[in-house]
Amino acid sequence: MAEPTRRALSAGLFAAPFLARAAAAQAWPSRPIRLVVPYPPGGGADTTARLIAEPMGAALGQPVVVENRGGAGGTIGAAEVARAPHDGHTLLLDAGAHVVNPFVMRTLPFDYHTAFAPISQLTVLPQIMLVKTELPARTIAEFIALAKARPGELTYGSSGNATSSHLAAARFAQAAGISLVHVPYRGGGPAMQDLVAGNIDMHMGTVSSSLALAQAGRIRALGVTTKQRLAQLPDVPTIAESGFPGFELNEWNGLYAPSGTPEDVLDRIHAAAVGALAQPAVRARLESLGALAVGSSRAEFAAFLSNLRETMKAVVAEANITV
Repeated sequence: MAEPTRRALSAGLFAAPFLARAAAAQAWPSRPIRLVVPYPPGGGADTTARLIAEPMGAALGQPVVVENRGGAGGTIGAAEVARAPHDGHTLLLDAGAHVVNPFVMRTLPFDYHTAFAPISQLTVLPQIMLVKTELPARTIAEFIALAKARPGELTYGSSGNATSSHLAAARFAQAAGISLVHVPYRGGGPAMQDLVAGNIDMHMGTVSSSLALAQAGRIRALGVTTKQRLAQLPDVPTIAESGFPGFELNEWNGLYAPSGTPEDVLDRIHAAAVGALAQPAVRARLESLGALAVGSSRAEFAAFLSNLRETMKAVVAEANITV
């Protein structure tokens, strides 16, 4: 065989895998995309998924089908995505448990940190520090002074063990150096009902569940967990500006693919998701539910997850939180 022909054949063989991958990427998506939500229907993650599914599908040229795979604190659905083919046809929309479960569950069939490729933080759901109206504390400083005068007596409700409301309150107590009694409920609704009834002293509630009650004076808002004050409660300070610089702990939702998914496919998924969040109707609906659209870059989301993992590891260890 002549040398030029041999060189051409070798170059062709070397390039073949790359050309095949490029062709496969161009053909993606070749079928409907599964968007797995590892929680039951009706929650914040499920609502976010259903809001972005249609505009994402329109942008990608294939339907995005939401599938609820709830159970075991979100690990059943996450495990299903972790073992799915990394071809971009199966995605995960997860909540804050994504960075909490590794520290509160003894054994997991996968590694949250390495099993998924982060695509974008989709939303943030601010939390509000709320107290019953009978409590003689109208500021965060007064609440802390009361808790120090009555160590181990004041109670706080949460929507369940290791949930965002539990973790936010536990982190606040750690930062303030106070001792509070945790009362877990089967969801934020029952916790809010008992706060209104005066059966617990404090609760970190979502905007959607607490704003109307706070504005009506049935509960008292002392602070918010976001970096900036909420437009709906402009007179309520952030916890950060109330003596705890850097304090921020909200519920949130993010989008992932199985690790190993091609980079160009991840970029196209990211563009479709961010484009969906940018639609005015989607943003308006999220805001009506107390959520804010984010749409971070892939790098920003990866950094967010890395920082939050370290925070959650410390909070869980100090508060001795287990599931």
